Amino acid sequence: MSTKVYVPRDSAALAVGADEVAAAIRNEVEKRGLDVQIIRNGSRGMFWLEPLVEVEFQGQRIGYGPVSPKDVRTLLDSGFLKGQSHALRVGEVNDHPFLKQQERLTFSRMGITDPLSLEDYRHHGGFSGLCVALTLPPQQIVQQVLDSGLRGRGGAGFPAGIKWKTVLQATAPQKYIVVNADEGDSGTFADRMVMEGDPYMLLEGMAIAGLAVGATTGYIYVRSEYPHAFHALQEAIVRAENAGFLGDNLLESGKRFRVMVRKAAGSYVCGEETALLESLEGKRGIVRAKPPLPALSGLFGKPTVINNVLTLCAVPFILSHGAAAYAEFGMGRSRGTLPFQLAGNIRQGGLVEKAFGVSIRTLIEQFGAGTASGRPLRAVQVGGPLGAYFPDRLLDTPLDYEAMAARGGVLGHGGIVVFDDTVDMAEQARYALEFCAVESCGKCTPCRIGSTRGEELVRHMQHHPESSHQDEQLLRDLCNTLLNGSLCAMGGMTPYPVLSALDHFPEDFHPSSHAIKAA
Repeated sequence: MSTKVYVPRDSAALAVGADEVAAAIRNEVEKRGLDVQIIRNGSRGMFWLEPLVEVEFQGQRIGYGPVSPKDVRTLLDSGFLKGQSHALRVGEVNDHPFLKQQERLTFSRMGITDPLSLEDYRHHGGFSGLCVALTLPPQQIVQQVLDSGLRGRGGAGFPAGIKWKTVLQATAPQKYIVVNADEGDSGTFADRMVMEGDPYMLLEGMAIAGLAVGATTGYIYVRSEYPHAFHALQEAIVRAENAGFLGDNLLESGKRFRVMVRKAAGSYVCGEETALLESLEGKRGIVRAKPPLPALSGLFGKPTVINNVLTLCAVPFILSHGAAAYAEFGMGRSRGTLPFQLAGNIRQGGLVEKAFGVSIRTLIEQFGAGTASGRPLRAVQVGGPLGAYFPDRLLDTPLDYEAMAARGGVLGHGGIVVFDDTVDMAEQARYALEFCAVESCGKCTPCRIGSTRGEELVRHMQHHPESSHQDEQLLRDLCNTLLNGSLCAMGGMTPYPVLSALDHFPEDFHPSSHAIKAA
């Protein structure tokens, strides 16, 4: 019987040589006449160990990592096909503290299965939620989502069930499901991991949403920088249609649901739902004024459910296990789990799926093992490039929508970027404004002009300390205009990193004359 060896096909693993490792293993075992089956799985999310090679032996998955092609010969010599000792041996992967302390609901199959194997997906509970949904009337499916407390995982945190109910109640000959997979926030990669590592889960969630609201067509709007995800989804759709899980007759139920993948326009603002719709219709990605809401007049003017990848990927669990099982996790009005993504200056970067309520400090210290540089931590940005910066004294804040808002922050897509004590927070604030200026669609004046004026103000503060306090007041006034006058979250959220940096790290904005002269 073949020995199964797993080598990830995730982009993060590919970036550090996973293809070369797989080729080296294949060549070496052929030379030795060994019976080995190489399976390209998804990543477990422990990026500091990639490429993480796993061997299935006596019912366990023994990990070794990070493996390079030059390590393959010594691994085979040491008996790694039987889980033997080696300097790179991680041990039984499921018992690794990084994984064992998580609550993996959405990512339960990640790294375990061959992403494109329908047999693997079904063996690990796949499509059971769809089977349940096919037995329920639309109203009951929507009620399950409402009762679960599921909120949009794209950043706004709007209750998914309310959005679905609105579309269900809308009268129209055609409705759509649109997936926002334009994952453009710095430090985020959970959507990509799903699309590359467990694409059928997203397709199942879309099909359930279609049954719930009466939509027969779905579109996945994938970030243009994600070619591996794009191709994985295309192949998964073909296989799912051939097996009857998508198409004109879902599991012989007479129900129809088809899915198409579209490549994004390469613009950050297209992550905003109405700009996404404009782009999907073949137009320039510019934010639409609301109302009308997309739930009533969305894609091609028809009622449309627009959800983030992770939102729809939570749905199969809810239908399969019940709303109460999902709602058991979390705190307050934030129910279930969120895949947090650890990036930046951190020793153990990767993905951690935890119930809402875990603290920022726990994620960084317990899972991330502190800064990669070994220097003291100074700031943590939560929620992408337009998220607030948190100093050490606020790191015990629970990651919950309301708790974060109370501290002037946003949870966003769950991205967490760490900075040590060498960071210049004035420069970080300047970068946020520059980012907004570059990525703005230009439709509204506060965002289009305000971001440019703000970047100029911060730059002036950095180089003219004698006027920095006066500049700060102007900057705060400008941020107030952006917060309250912008058409969408692009301009409305840009003040978050700026104001948090001003509030928590004022010393970086008022350099001494001596420091300027020395520079």
